[in-house]
Amino acid sequence: MVNDPVAHEKYEIRRIAIVGAGLIGASFGMAAEKARHGASIVAYDKPEVLRKLRSLEPSWKTSEDLSSAVREADLVYIALPVGPTIQALPEIAGNCSANALVTDAGSTKAQICEAANRSFAGQSDRRPRFLGGHPIAGKELSGAEHADAGILRGSKYALIGNASEQDRDPRVVHFVELLRGIGAEPVWIDADTHDWAMAVVSQMPQLVSIALARVIADETDETGLPASLAGNGLRDMLRIAGSRYEMWRDICLTNADNLSRSLDRTAQAIDFLRAHLKSWELAEEFRAANDVYKSLGGMREPSGADTIGARRDDELKAAGNG
Repeated sequence: MVNDPVAHEKYEIRRIAIVGAGLIGASFGMAAEKARHGASIVAYDKPEVLRKLRSLEPSWKTSEDLSSAVREADLVYIALPVGPTIQALPEIAGNCSANALVTDAGSTKAQICEAANRSFAGQSDRRPRFLGGHPIAGKELSGAEHADAGILRGSKYALIGNASEQDRDPRVVHFVELLRGIGAEPVWIDADTHDWAMAVVSQMPQLVSIALARVIADETDETGLPASLAGNGLRDMLRIAGSRYEMWRDICLTNADNLSRSLDRTAQAIDFLRAHLKSWELAEEFRAANDVYKSLGGMREPSGADTIGARRDDELKAAGNG
């Protein structure tokens, strides 16, 4: 589609429809409301979710009818699990404003974007626009009661497409400006690459955490050991094990191939560690792990004492191989 800048030159984000008022949807709405003073927000979800939301955000309008919720919105923000997002796209496409930008926050992108292409088939510059997205942020706790307007601040925000092409559509330009205004960092990427990357850095770690929790549960006896001796290290590793399966079911279903490859690679790494428990080669694995941790901002540069310790490790290793 060739974009005509004139078609939406007067586009502004004045009304936002939040489709799915859970953790991410409510958090985005709170942040957008602060960044776009005067913008009105309407939220769509199940009745019990909306009752809870009204006590948290009394100024927001709410609707139990999807069509009416999106009808007058300039921005439709879908924050549902992947499966319900795909199911909702046809109704949204058929009822939202011709001037609207529709975007989603799903954790996998290929199947959502394929479904959006079908639902928004024949898009022209005079019709609503779909833009796939994924905020790389969240908590292990779900629900609007855990929403936080600052949850996206400092986080990457994946956008599906090509920046040089998308920037010609004023709707996309305004949305990118809004993301930057709430402190997120937009990153343009294609759907397949996104799904591969997220399988490695997000979804595989989630399942590894679940597997670790299973091992701990199975090993714990009637005395409470060994779980009763657990310290902060185990709690850190199991933090994301507190996530609900309902949020992860569709992620696993729609990114199974990438996840399977990532888990295979993890199994190979564990086999290597098992085979080298009595070998100095483990030192190299620890150092490689330290480098990754440091690259993510999790480790300070080594002090003089640390350097001395590392040198001593090298000396011991050399002596053991002598």
